[in-house]
Amino acid sequence: MAGLGVSAAPDSTSATEDAASRSVSSFSVDKKVASVELHDALVEDLAEGQDQPFKWTNVLFRRRQSQPLDLDTTATKRSMFDDPHLAPHYWPKKEYENIHRFDPSARWTYREEQAIVRKIDWKIMLWAAISFSALNLDRGNLSQANTSSFLPDLGLTTDDFNLGNTIFRLTFLCAELPSQLVSKRMGPDRWIPIQICLWSLVTLSQFWLTGRTTFLLCRALLGYTELPVRLALFWMSSNICSIVASFIAYGTLRLDGYGHKAGWRGVLTLAIGLATFFRMPPSPTQTKAWFRPKGWFTDREETIIVNRVLRDDPSKGDMHNREGLTIRRLWTAVCDYDLWPLYILGLMFGIPGSPPGTYLTLLLRNIGFNTFQTNLLAIPSTALGIVTMFIITLISESVDERSMVAMVEDLWTLPFLVALYCLPESPNSWIFFGIVTGLLSFPCVGWCSRNSGAVASRTVNASLYNMFVQASSIVSAQIYVQSDAPRYKRGNRTLIIICSINILVLYPGTKAYYIWRNRQRAKIWDAMTPEEQTHYLSTTKDMGNRRLDFRFAH
Repeated sequence: MAGLGVSAAPDSTSATEDAASRSVSSFSVDKKVASVELHDALVEDLAEGQDQPFKWTNVLFRRRQSQPLDLDTTATKRSMFDDPHLAPHYWPKKEYENIHRFDPSARWTYREEQAIVRKIDWKIMLWAAISFSALNLDRGNLSQANTSSFLPDLGLTTDDFNLGNTIFRLTFLCAELPSQLVSKRMGPDRWIPIQICLWSLVTLSQFWLTGRTTFLLCRALLGYTELPVRLALFWMSSNICSIVASFIAYGTLRLDGYGHKAGWRGVLTLAIGLATFFRMPPSPTQTKAWFRPKGWFTDREETIIVNRVLRDDPSKGDMHNREGLTIRRLWTAVCDYDLWPLYILGLMFGIPGSPPGTYLTLLLRNIGFNTFQTNLLAIPSTALGIVTMFIITLISESVDERSMVAMVEDLWTLPFLVALYCLPESPNSWIFFGIVTGLLSFPCVGWCSRNSGAVASRTVNASLYNMFVQASSIVSAQIYVQSDAPRYKRGNRTLIIICSINILVLYPGTKAYYIWRNRQRAKIWDAMTPEEQTHYLSTTKDMGNRRLDFRFAH
């Protein structure tokens, strides 16, 4: 049956597949010849338009596919590896840690694929979300502390609070790129749990804060140690963490005065960081260890995972997971001007909502709510943020659009900023709460890594993008100042101007730029003959998004 494909019936493996396997294990053979042989015998087994990716819109609105999906048919998608001319230029390098499972002739069914995706979600995505949430539990605890006597206890003003956040973001920014380079050399399975543990230890030291100097020092140390549906769920976990943090603060702040210490001085994160050492394997083919002798996946499952990933993005075979970046590749990524529009957006898009978010608890206290009311009233905006993020994910997957969908965050924020600015000097506390809650319920979307191309570039570009986001927080920390308190009219006017620039200039400009760049590339690439394209791929030194066959997402 064509749907089962080659690998679904291993006992009847063809001579062609054996030849392909030998060509994969020995990189001294001619890859082009191997690709041609595979193409002739196996290309007809690939999925042809039957695959319908999972969409929440189908589930929520009970949409059905035009034809019922046969779970026992082939799920393997077409890719560069099925083109005898292009395949040799996308072959993973021999140092790639999963190379022994790479097999362009591998075929698998939808039933197998769905089972593996569910296993990966439970084994990896769930713990990644837990780890990320634990990290944010410590990073965001300052907001909960502000609902109590945190600033008066340490003799701090709100300007000192701003300075602390500035120092935190500045040191975070300085550590971002070195941290990513260390992660690429050590492997994220080692470096991420190390960071979580270090972060938790520094956070624990906040218990002994005594004044302005120790507060600023601790913020500096904290900064220095630091797929649409699943990515959205991952970020939603941060919102869930914020809700949990508010409930925890509601209880811990009631300990105010216990042991002659303020209630805000009070680590779960360290335990999660230590557990992460045992819950984060280096790769899908390296899950076996002394504490996990059987591993997580069978040989068959490893083959499906590796080939599914590479068929979707062949650039993931460009590096192994313990390979550091060279100075040349680092400089190439830094000079990648095609990502500069995204860096500018990274600097600007988060500013309009950042000061109200940072000052939420202080704003609610100033308007008349007590400590415990404030901690509970900080929850609705976070919960609504989960809903709006889920909705924006539905929209994004339906329209396959990034720039205009990402602009929704600023479109959402602008009317609430205007309403906040127009409130009288002594507004009704519940109206004020409603406006601030609506403002902070905005959805988030991003697309930097998609436009980076190669894995090496993606590592550096993601770091650079995040550095601009941290720089955005540094700018944001200077907008709400003591002289403008408690209504921050001048600060809100500044936020309205920045939000308008984002909507009218930056988002449309970024989309227009990527449309223009794609048309430039297509004009050159489409004018080439297949032989010229093959020659280009064989001789070019362009990598990642510099290649003529790469198209930018917008």
